[in-house]
Amino acid sequence: MVQVRQSTIIDAPIEDVWSILRDFNGHERWHPAVLFSEIDGGEPVDAVGSVRHFRLADGGELREQLLALSDKDFRLSYCLLEAPLPLMGYVASIRLKPVTDGNATFWEWRSEFHPPAHRRDELVKLVTEGIYQAGFEAIRNLLRRKPTIPPTHARAPVVAPTPSAALPRSAPAISSGPTSSGATTSGLIERTRAILVERYGGPEVLQLKDIALPPPAPNEVQIRHTAIGVNFIDVYCRTGYFDLLQPPDVPGMEAAGVIEALGSEVLGFSAGDRVAYACPPVGAYAERRNMAPDLLVRLSDDVSDETAAASLLKGVSASFLLHDVHAVQPGSVVLIHAAAGGIGQLLVQWARHLGATVIATVSSDDKARIVERLRAHHVIVYSRDNFAEAVMRLTGGAGADVAYDAVGNDTFGGSLAALGIRGHLVSFGQASGPVGNWDIGRFASKSITISRPNYAHYTDTPAKLSPHVDRFFAALRQGFVRIEPPRRYSLTNAGEAHRDLESRQTTGALMLVP
Repeated sequence: MVQVRQSTIIDAPIEDVWSILRDFNGHERWHPAVLFSEIDGGEPVDAVGSVRHFRLADGGELREQLLALSDKDFRLSYCLLEAPLPLMGYVASIRLKPVTDGNATFWEWRSEFHPPAHRRDELVKLVTEGIYQAGFEAIRNLLRRKPTIPPTHARAPVVAPTPSAALPRSAPAISSGPTSSGATTSGLIERTRAILVERYGGPEVLQLKDIALPPPAPNEVQIRHTAIGVNFIDVYCRTGYFDLLQPPDVPGMEAAGVIEALGSEVLGFSAGDRVAYACPPVGAYAERRNMAPDLLVRLSDDVSDETAAASLLKGVSASFLLHDVHAVQPGSVVLIHAAAGGIGQLLVQWARHLGATVIATVSSDDKARIVERLRAHHVIVYSRDNFAEAVMRLTGGAGADVAYDAVGNDTFGGSLAALGIRGHLVSFGQASGPVGNWDIGRFASKSITISRPNYAHYTDTPAKLSPHVDRFFAALRQGFVRIEPPRRYSLTNAGEAHRDLESRQTTGALMLVP
């Protein structure tokens, strides 16, 4: 039997720490190792006997059962039911005590378990550092970032002559007071409505708030949004899988609108210019925002705000996926998953225009009809047919030259099987979860290559971004790529948009209207 004990001091009241830890299903919102968690059978999160089923960032899945919980003693204990690691008999407990000298909390986390002798040191280190110490630091950072709620008044929002540099981008000030409107007044802090993520979690963490909107800095413009794109990268930011968003902050990387004010050092733009963007930093889920203009895209009269907000990020992505990550050639066989989705529809149309044979997969007959209208050569409903076998049958055993896979866990293995000799798997998303661990030695049987492109690495400078924007807008103007009208949601209903997107029941693009 091995016993592990770790403790720390958290500089926060015991009630604040306990309110986070007592939620037996809440570790997905704060522990960096946990990607997703749910309570089996929908039991209450504080019910003794409830079982949490969760997935780690590396793909491993575990089930743990709550054994005891005491609000009086600030204590809980739990045991491990299933795990990919040999932590036999694992039982753990968490105990909090107030620190008498100051308003802080003593936190002890301990466990005992039976490891195999040859893995004892490895597993003790994993529990000590990967679980306990990482958890201590995550809670410490979460409470350190907890926003301060400024006072509000019934008649007007709070304003102060505070320079914009005093309001860090990662911690917008929050107020429940009314929203200011009209032009920015130099030296005064206005307010704007925005969707704020105060902690990582599910769609319910997307809350409409009033946040501070300072005047633009000398190198910034202030944009009034008219349309806001919703993308799966926003889900990754909301859950904490990508670290582009550090709570409390506003999600969103794509929008269109009008420049309302400019900093003193900004050149080449004017108030009233129509612009769009598809880039970090996050902050698009807001009525107005400030940002540097480096990666702003001017909109011509033949590109509507709605089209730009619904398709710019997807169109730029399709451009570098089809031309840079893998240069699709005439006669290539291209496999495209989630082909009825926003980027999937673009890939189908564009790859066909490039002369490729397009094999598309979808999850339902309704989605199949959408992709057939886009003129994919073959459409496979993978909930009914084994798509890897179908690809091999359609290609006479040769397989696909490239597979574009944004689904992840549900399709990754099949994508590998569907590739031909020297095939290329482009994994650019994981809507169904992480792909897990794979032995790369298995790829040698076909000399397979795998890419995991990062959007920013292809778009983080004007020189990199501009060719993709020009190529995409040219595709729209020439008509070989068409954008269906996006599904519209009000900014208030951002959570509903995320639920629909994650359910994988949507087709085409989704858009928020401020």
